[in-house]
Amino acid sequence: MDDESLEEIHLKLAFLERANTELSDVVFRQQREIQILTARIKEVSERLSAGQGGGEEPSPEDERPPHY
Repeated sequence: MDDESLEEIHLKLAFLERANTELSDVVFRQQREIQILTARIKEVSERLSAGQGGGEEPSPEDERPPHY
């Protein structure tokens, strides 16, 4: 194995390590975003459940006009 082949292997390894780190960072950010969105969906779902189960009449501001 000559020096040129060895240098090429080192360059490829360095590229792969960098790509792996970048992808790991992306996955971490996406996981955090998924957790935040899941919490928001749960919150909205609980609000909807609480709003439907109350049996209250909707206020005139909440109703859609007849032309919608």
